[in-house]
Formats: sequence, C-alpha cells, structure tokens
Amino acid sequence: MQFPESWLREFCNPPLSTKELADLLTMSGMEVEELRPVAPPFSGVVVAEILSAEPHPQADRLRVCQVNAGPQFADGPLQIVCGAPNARAGIRVPLATVGAELPPGADGQPFRIGVGKLRGVESRGMLCSARELGITDDHGGLLELSDDATVGANLRDVLRLDDTVFTLKLTPNLGHCLSVFGIAREVSALTGTPLHVPAIRPVVPVHDQRLPVEVLARDLCGRFSGRVVRGVNTKAQTPPWMVDRLARCGQRSVTALVDISNYVMFEYGRPSHIFDLDKIHDKLVVRWGRAGETLKLLNGNTIEVDEQVGVIADSQGVESLAGIMGGDATAVSDETKNVYVEAAFWWPDAVAGRSRRFNFSTDAGHRFERGVDPALTAEHIERITRLIIDICGGEAGPMDDQVLALPPAAPVRLRVDRAARVIGMPVTQAQCAEVFRRLGLDFTEAPGVLSVTPPSWRFDLKIEEDLIEEVIRVIGYDKLPMTPPQAPVTAQVRREARRGAFALRHALAGLDYLETINFSFVEARWEQDLAGNDEPIRVLNPIAAPLAVMRSGLVGSLVQVLRHNLARKASRVRVFEIGRVFMRDAAATDGERSVAGVRQPMRVGGLAYGPAEPAQWGSRERAVDFFDVKGDVESLLAPSRPVFVADSHPAMHPGRCARVEVDGRAIGHVGELHPKWRQAYDLPQAPVLFELDLDAVLDTPMPVFSPVSRQQAVVRDLALVVADGVAHDALMAALAADEQGLIRATTLFDVYKPAKAVPGIGEHERSLAVRLELLDFDNTLTDERIDNAVAAAVGRVQTAFGARLRT
Repeated sequence: MQFPESWLREFCNPPLSTKELADLLTMSGMEVEELRPVAPPFSGVVVAEILSAEPHPQADRLRVCQVNAGPQFADGPLQIVCGAPNARAGIRVPLATVGAELPPGADGQPFRIGVGKLRGVESRGMLCSARELGITDDHGGLLELSDDATVGANLRDVLRLDDTVFTLKLTPNLGHCLSVFGIAREVSALTGTPLHVPAIRPVVPVHDQRLPVEVLARDLCGRFSGRVVRGVNTKAQTPPWMVDRLARCGQRSVTALVDISNYVMFEYGRPSHIFDLDKIHDKLVVRWGRAGETLKLLNGNTIEVDEQVGVIADSQGVESLAGIMGGDATAVSDETKNVYVEAAFWWPDAVAGRSRRFNFSTDAGHRFERGVDPALTAEHIERITRLIIDICGGEAGPMDDQVLALPPAAPVRLRVDRAARVIGMPVTQAQCAEVFRRLGLDFTEAPGVLSVTPPSWRFDLKIEEDLIEEVIRVIGYDKLPMTPPQAPVTAQVRREARRGAFALRHALAGLDYLETINFSFVEARWEQDLAGNDEPIRVLNPIAAPLAVMRSGLVGSLVQVLRHNLARKASRVRVFEIGRVFMRDAAATDGERSVAGVRQPMRVGGLAYGPAEPAQWGSRERAVDFFDVKGDVESLLAPSRPVFVADSHPAMHPGRCARVEVDGRAIGHVGELHPKWRQAYDLPQAPVLFELDLDAVLDTPMPVFSPVSRQQAVVRDLALVVADGVAHDALMAALAADEQGLIRATTLFDVYKPAKAVPGIGEHERSLAVRLELLDFDNTLTDERIDNAVAAAVGRVQTAFGARLRT
C-alpha cells in the first residue's frame, strides 16, 4: 500500500513528525517499508509564464523566450534560451532562476543556475522538465503547469512537493487498511486525534433510467449497487490534483473515468467498475461461470472460465470477471456517452485465488480477497458519481441497490484476565474498553468480560486472540515490560564423535564447493525423472504452479542450480546443499519434529561440472570425472573408509554410479548424471553428483591409539595380469586376506592396457601394478617369510580370478 502523507493528514493530522508517524504505524503492525520524498531537494524554482518564444538566430532547435517570472522581478520579463520542443507562448512552466540549485547530477553535486550564453544569446535562468527536477522520468519537454498556477509562486508549494510517500507492507489480516481513509482511521485510534469523515452528498437523479441487474449467486455477491450516468464526456482531462495523488499511490493516469474509479479505490478502499452502458445487451446477470465460456479482459488476455469463477454477464455472454477485472467488450472508450457505475460486495472466498489461476493480479482482487466493507457500496457510488459529473459532466439516474446476503456480525468475547496473561503485563477492563472505543467497535461489558461486535469493515476479528492483539497494539508494544525468560536455557552438548553441520560446510568449501540453498518444493517432473518417485508429497497451496511437490532428494535442486549458472555463462560449477527431503513412510509418527506418515531426513548433496581444476599453467584442462568426486566423498567421510559398490540410481549413469557404504551400511550414491537426463535438461556435458545421508557424514569415529612399530616395513611390487572384468576392490581384498597378518596395505599404482594383444597379455586382459606393504610389529621379517607371504597372496588371486604374474 502506497500513499502520500499529505492525503493521510487530510483525514487525520496527528501532532507527529513524518518519522514519528512512520514509527507509530510500524509498531502498530502496519510496517512502513519505505519513506520516499516526492521530489529531491531543490530551491529557487518558481512558476513562470512564457510570453513569447522566437527562434534562436544561430540554432534551429533553440528558442529565445521572454518569460514573466512574477512581481519579484520588477525589471520586466526574463530572457531564457530553451531547447524544449513544447516551449511556446501562453504556457506556465517551472523556471530555475539565477542562483537556483537543482537536484544533484551524476557527480552528486547540486546543479547551480547562473547567467550564461547559448550561441551568443544571454540566458538568465533555465526552464525545466519534470526529470530535471527529479519529479518523474519524463524528459519529453517542459513540465506544463495548470493555467491557474500563480506566476512567481514557489514551485514546491504549487505542486506540494514537500511531501513524503509512505509504502506499507501489510499482512493479509489488514484488509481494512488498504485505503488512505482506512489508515487514517487507524492513526486516529492510535493517537486519539479526531478523524475527519468527509460528508458524501447524494447526487440528485435527473432521469429515471435503470439497468436491470439479476443476482443469481448469493454465495458470490452479497450486495450489488449501481446507477446509470448519461451524457458523459470521456475525453475530459483528469484534474492535475487527482493525477498527482494517483501517481504518488503508484498508479499512472489512464482516462478520466478510469482515474476516478482508481481514486476512490485508494481513497476508501472501494474497487468499482464503469461499463459502457450502450455495449451492454439487455441486462446484467451476476452468476458463476459456465464451462467453455471465454472472456477477453481489459489487459488483452482471453481466458476460459468455469463453475468456480464468478462473472458478470449480459444476455449474450460474459462481460466481467467478478471482483477482479472488467471485460474488453464493455470497456469505456473515447466514443462512450453513457456509463453504468457498479460497486458490489464480493465474498472473499469467492474471489480468493481466482486471479492466480490466470497468472495475473489486480488491486481490486487483492482487496476483495481480504474483505471490503459491504455497508458503503451505495455511498461510494455517490462519491464516484459526483466526481464523474464534476470532471466529465453528465446526468445521474436513480441508485439501484440490492442487498442479498451480508456477513453476519458474530460477537467475540474478550476475557480481561486472559488478555493480561497473553500480553504479559497487567491490563484493566477500562483500558480494553477505551481501546475498542477508539477503534470504533461496538461492545458490551460485564465484570471481567467485554463482548465486541465487529464492524462491517473488520473481517479479521473472529476469535479472542484477535481482540487481544488490538488491545496491545493500540496500548503500544513499547509498553511491554522487559522481562527475561524464566525457563532454563540448557545447551545441547554434541557428542565428541559427531561434528557439526558447519564443520561439514567448511570441509566442502575447502574442496572448492559453494553452498546453495533451494526450496524444498520442486517440480513434479524432477521427482519422476531424477528420484524415480511417481507419488511425491503434494503441496496443497504452492507458491507457484510448477513447484507443486516436496522433494525426496537433492539431485533435482542441484541440477536446476547448474542450469541457472549455465544460462549465465558459467563454465565451471561446483555446488553443494545441506537440506531436508520428504518421503512417505507409514512408520513415521507425530512428534515435536515429525509428522505422521512423512519421513524427513537431512541430506548433503554436491554437484561438479566443467573443468576439474580452475584454469592454470601447470596442468592441462580436463573435465571432472567420477573419480574426482569419489575422492571428494572419501575426504568428507575421513577417517571412516567408505566402500564404493557398483549400483544404480534413477538419476545416474548405469555404468558410472556407485553406492557408498560405511561399516556395511548404505549411506548414499555418487555417480555421473544419466545421459538421457543430460539431454532432457539441455546440459552440454554430464555433471557428477553425490547425495549422502547427513547423519552418517556427521558421525566421525573417535581416534584410537596405535603404537609405532619398532620394525621396518617391507615393500614388494607385483605385476598381475587379470581379465578386464576383475574388479579393483575384490582384487585388493584377496591380496590383503593374509592369514599371518603380515600384509598391512595394498595399493594399485599403475594400469597397462595394450591396444592389441602382446606377449604375456591377451586381448581381453590388462596388467595391474600392485604394491604390497608387509610388517610384523614384533619380529624382523626374513626373506623367507616375505617370499612366502607374497607367494600366498599371488596364489589367492590366481585361485579367485585367474591372475598370473606378468613375465
């Protein structure tokens, strides 16, 4: 909600400065998001009238103007050289006189006006555009003022530029504050300053023409008011004062009729619609839509309605989207002569969510969703009618006002002792009664209890807690005592064998990954493709249509982050996320941090794409591969020793995916993105990903003391010829399975695979160079024991895999 301070003070003018008023609104629940001056500071600018504008003798695009700057310039008209295309005799424009200071330019310094010469002609000042004064961005020419602007008057006074625009961030329960009058009513209650309620004088009908209106859906429309106005001049100009106020509310001027409708909406919070009467066929019918009906809206979109959408129709079709936007077929135009002014009460539930179905929102729908006062539809039509007649002319007909079903005003009880407990400080019944009196609420009293009947404009007073909130926000949150918490604060000591999530973040950052944070709700396609989840948990009210399900894995979010970065020309992407995932689980029960039927474990996932290392001179560029990310996972899990077992995952390449196991328990997967998903998500190359259970990664085994051996280790290298299908882990395990316990470590340090068969190595074989480390803690190893242990190791792999020593 945006509005100028001067408009608010016409309704309620408390003895507060602008800053104090903003603080008051914020502390009462109406957060002031921004305070912005209407115009930047400048001085020495007055209203001037151009008496003549002659061509410059030395420049085709310049004019030499004789300007009347007011009685303070007794020497006669000032000569001003001007290049604006609209500089002409008879108009009144801003004049920056000699010595004036205009808003700062790009260098941040004020622009001072002096006497100068342009192409040899003296100029004693500067005629200004709106952009040069910082009022708007319009630089199409001089800012033309109204003919009744006093020549010589200070421009800031004439245009009321010493004003401040308030921008409020209102919560959904504050629908009654979506107007300047509504905010003024709150300020009056908060400060005790009298509220000025302008009298709305009824317009006397001068003809008896009515438009038949039939309301068929009382659950859509509770009250419908309207009247015919004939003989309007739709080409009339909107008064400058109205244009300025609309601009300061963030609304541009369109036409006089549209501006009047918008003006009353900002003034009293009453959305309305003005139809071209001659384009309506026979009558208006308020009803629910029907399947297959279409409507072209004022914004140019054509939509298809159904039985869940309220409409206003005539005898030939739908003409308006009820409470949201009018239709193009009955829109007013320059040829319009007769109009029908409509204001109605639309039930909030009948409007809520409808505009989002069609991917747009309107100020009218925003207000009707939260509730608009049903008691004043006729009075506000009187206000609109009076403005139409004053600005556009015309003759008003009789008021048509159908009251069908208004919201019941159910009394709400407030127990004073409970209010004191909830607020946290003593409050008396007299204080509560004074608050309700200042808010304009009807109430009755009994000892310790007040029964409040909400007024027609308050849709948010439903339960006792709503009244308690009203009491404390009017009394003032600053009156709450500074009471320290009484509950003991006990720190949760983490086990020594468990590190914190921030330590894990630092470890990943040390591995050159950047953290990313994503929504837990994702596209259903991601769940199907990348998690193999055909029945994800659906979001009842998604913030956007695509983000309709809860994620059961982190891969989809990481792939989307990659796509976002690739769209911005990033060539190397390494990101990780620590986040929660959501899976159906019948065994899950309700608890402090759990919901029945839903398991919500924490996961850590990472993605690497592009070059394995940043560009450098010391090594050639190569793409990141499975083994790079496998090494990162091993670093994260150290000192635990994970085992990588070939496996499958819906998101990963079937031949480049491994299940990660720690102490025999599967904790996640690592692998390259599946080729079909790389193609489906338009990725130039496949990234490598991992996703692990967070608890398993955070658990770190405690270090165990191991004495340093007094004996010297012995190293033996073997060259083993094995079939291509022999797995590394199985071969290493067989070599290390020494009954004597002498072989302490086995390391593969070379692989030789010839292009074709060579002596000693067949076509489907390869040579593996393996280093064995042997150690006996208690005795010195002899050659005989070493040879026996090595021979036994060779024998084991020969028996298990058909391996042989390379000759």
